Amino acid sequence: MPTITDLPPGKVSEARSRLLETASGLFYREGVNTVGVDRIVSEASVTRATFYRHFPSKEQLVLAYLQAAHDGIVARMSAALAIDDPKERLRAIGDDIVAQIKSPGFQGCAFIKVASEFDDPDDAVRQAVAAHRRWFAKVVRAVFADAGNPIPANPARHFVMLRDGAMVAAYLDGPKQAADTFLRGVDGLLRLGTGPDAGKPREQRRTQR
Repeated sequence: MPTITDLPPGKVSEARSRLLETASGLFYREGVNTVGVDRIVSEASVTRATFYRHFPSKEQLVLAYLQAAHDGIVARMSAALAIDDPKERLRAIGDDIVAQIKSPGFQGCAFIKVASEFDDPDDAVRQAVAAHRRWFAKVVRAVFADAGNPIPANPARHFVMLRDGAMVAAYLDGPKQAADTFLRGVDGLLRLGTGPDAGKPREQRRTQR
């Protein structure tokens, strides 16, 4: 499974799992910077010594949270990526995104939310967010390439932007409108990104219609 941090794999233990699960819920619902170590320790019912034995710093816990979120997305997308037809593969990725934004308790993209709390793009946390986004863009770009698009990076960037917008809009305006708009956008990308005009400049597409 691809990693997005330089942290070594954590030692598996019940206490570590409880700490990470507790912190993940708090970070997602309330934000990283508003939740302190004392609260995490208290709600996870462990000692501070246990916390620091598994996570030498809060930053390492945040990175573990992002890695766990990334691993969950990778696992969830595995079924979609196993589909042979690239167009159906892309639709399945889109359907998974819609399932996310319609899920109970959805409050936006975990990675976008965390990035909004860290201004420095060179910060380890922001680097982990960037690594996840590069991975996702690479996956989508490969699907468009498999579908025959000669410049797959272009529709892939559009897809990622649609995904980002859907995640934010679903939180702010509700999931139904965001999901419907997102799926229409995916259909448009499938027509332009995999059809006979794929890769042609916009001006050329206009003159040939």
